Amino acid sequence: LTVNTHKGFTFFNRRFILPELRDAVRTTGADVVFLQEVLGAHQRHARRFDNWPQTPHYEFLADNMWTEFAYGRNAVYPDGDHGNALLSKFPILHHENLDVSVGGNEERGLLHAILDVPGREVHAICVHLGLRESHRQLQLQLLCDVVALLPQDAPVIVAGDFNDWRLRADAVLARQGLHEAFVREFGTPAKSFPARWPLLYLDRIYVRNARTRNPVVLSTRPWSHLSDHAPLAVEIHL
Repeated sequence: LTVNTHKGFTFFNRRFILPELRDAVRTTGADVVFLQEVLGAHQRHARRFDNWPQTPHYEFLADNMWTEFAYGRNAVYPDGDHGNALLSKFPILHHENLDVSVGGNEERGLLHAILDVPGREVHAICVHLGLRESHRQLQLQLLCDVVALLPQDAPVIVAGDFNDWRLRADAVLARQGLHEAFVREFGTPAKSFPARWPLLYLDRIYVRNARTRNPVVLSTRPWSHLSDHAPLAVEIHL
């Protein structure tokens, strides 16, 4: 499962809905969850909302269902920080956050984790790329550089918010043998933004040395009211 949490708020930030989002994520039973725009801390919001969790948002979402989690802080500001996170039912052997920000004030990162799936080490990379095309192209190349250093026979999953409404990512990532789950199944990426009326192809799930089945966009209730992005889910077979 991959989902941009929108920092725990609904579209236009009208309501804090992280507890409802946690309930919805739990119903999927996903083994691995890729999160973008997830808060590590926010002091001002913590004072404003009675139901604000005392733990970081990624830990709150993990609860007791995902025993392993990793966080990559991308943006830091006076009240707190946010970034990418990975929740896993498998042990996380190692993780690192790679800063792929390209100037300006758009802090972006790639969170790379190695999962101990029985019999295999699986590389999972949680992605949140920039809004500018020139930035995305540089960030996609940095992602390719990371994937190129991984063992050639290792399963790789790359998922998250690519902001790639111009559909340029597939051709770049194909150079490293990555194929996209929805493109493989339906011939086109998934429409995931805005969540209530998905029109833009922003979110993706790519794999290498693995097979994908039954990709689905979670765009109906309650998902359509829990973020500005519709989550994507897929079965991955090693």
